[in-house]
Amino acid sequence: MEINIWSDIRCPFCYIGKRKFEAALVNFPHKDQITVHWKSFELDPNLETKPEVDYTEYFIEHKNVDRDSALGMFNNVTAMAREVGLAFNIKDGVIANSLNAHRLLHYAKKDGYADATKEALLKAQLVDAENIDDKEHLIALAKAIGMDGDAVREMLNSDDYTYEVRQDELEARNLGINGVPFFVFDHKYGISGAQPTEVFAEALDQAWKKHNEEKLTILPVGETGGSCDVDGNCS
Repeated sequence: MEINIWSDIRCPFCYIGKRKFEAALVNFPHKDQITVHWKSFELDPNLETKPEVDYTEYFIEHKNVDRDSALGMFNNVTAMAREVGLAFNIKDGVIANSLNAHRLLHYAKKDGYADATKEALLKAQLVDAENIDDKEHLIALAKAIGMDGDAVREMLNSDDYTYEVRQDELEARNLGINGVPFFVFDHKYGISGAQPTEVFAEALDQAWKKHNEEKLTILPVGETGGSCDVDGNCS
């Protein structure tokens, strides 16, 4: 059974939701038959990377809140993250466009590094307060995971995988997804937000039950009809 997860590297609730979903999945009895696909979603595709700008000041200006309110929001989400073992550093974060990070994530899929890359990118943005739009940093991150640094550099210096990012976002719009994280179980059942682990566990159980109920049933019609199999045998 497939689970598609739309999220943005810049979204703190996407990292929290990832942890809560993983906690549910690890205890799911059929977890070895679950395939997770990470889908791209940019909360602000037009965001200009500004590593020199103070994140707190930027947040105050763009969210139209005062400093106390901004710090209160940071503290609240940091406390939520702490509950799932994450040490957020929101106030020192870097204002960075996430397109290149999403492109790297799509590139990583071809060699089986998607999960490790997603985790590393979220940690870089939300815990380590690093610039996820800096190509040299992305190359170093990819090499640490096990990817070929030169190949990653070549990819980042091109437009490769931009189309794949845009296709994920088009699919999200077609599904009516306008916020992340968003989890789609078996292409049929959607859950929005960083829900409690228990909610994800229940969704896994329900989707799995439906998935198996809706599998093709072979009717007992006898053996008179001819057919051919994938090995080329016909009878």
